[in-house]
Amino acid sequence: MSEALNNAEGLIPQFSFEKLLNQGIENYQAGRRIVLQGTIADQPALLLAERAAFDSQDSHLSTFSTSLSQIQKLGDNDIYRWYMAHSGAGQGQPPDLKINLIYPCTDQHLKKYSAQAVRYVTETPDIYREHVRPFMKAKRDQGRLNWVFNILDGRTEQEDVLFRSPHDSTAEDERYLLLPDLNWDRKTLGSLHLLALLERRDIWSVRDLKKKHVAWLKRIVADIATTVSRLYAIDPDMLKCYIHYQPTYYHFHIHIVHVSLEAGATQAVGKALSLDNIISQLANMAGHDEAGMDNVDLSFTLGEASELWTHVFLPIKEGRSQ
Repeated sequence: MSEALNNAEGLIPQFSFEKLLNQGIENYQAGRRIVLQGTIADQPALLLAERAAFDSQDSHLSTFSTSLSQIQKLGDNDIYRWYMAHSGAGQGQPPDLKINLIYPCTDQHLKKYSAQAVRYVTETPDIYREHVRPFMKAKRDQGRLNWVFNILDGRTEQEDVLFRSPHDSTAEDERYLLLPDLNWDRKTLGSLHLLALLERRDIWSVRDLKKKHVAWLKRIVADIATTVSRLYAIDPDMLKCYIHYQPTYYHFHIHIVHVSLEAGATQAVGKALSLDNIISQLANMAGHDEAGMDNVDLSFTLGEASELWTHVFLPIKEGRSQ
């Protein structure tokens, strides 16, 4: 081989692109990895590229926000805003960063996003009724859901609503609207992530689902699959629906993702519950129509800085709960 070919750094500029083989759909957040087919000196070659980790040095982070260019707003609601941006000059290039901004943020946000140890806990029906349900109610009473109700009532973020069930032809308890998840770039189908917000307000979480809701849930899931398939030309069997427990906010909502989207934290065991599995569990649950998910054990992960850990599960672990 020539000296240029033996020089590792010299090989990359000689790569002649032929076609894109893969855009990293098997990786967390599709699009962060590409696989290119091409040649070097008339020999076949593959070039795999991934985005490198961020520089965590203070000298770099102190200028990070001012180094961004061509910032494009994607949407906002209340204190949440999200953008696309370039990490450098980026002239003529597509944005390479997705930016979420929470302003003004609260102590709860700081706790949620801080590095912290994680615990795996089991919430029994008794713990739910005596401790977690009152915790949920307190959060709802504090106005934590105002931003959700603003969207449902048509007061904010309407430009981001992708679909709203027509009121004249949809049963009141089956109405929902679709929104893009904050972490989706709104263009890469392999990383599609949508949220379906149900208009009904009596279901706070999976704990409120009962046997009597099985037919209702099946209709909702079927309608969501049909709607998303129509909006994005995706076959229904390329979509997954799941819910979180514990959810970020206590108003029933459904996550819809492309099957190629790597699980990551949002779909991990200890966070996500397959909606199809929940429906099957309810359908085969012993008892009358009022039997439901409030009578089963649910296990999930909690950060040690979360209020559920410090106010509920840590006191229970240490025998300090009342």
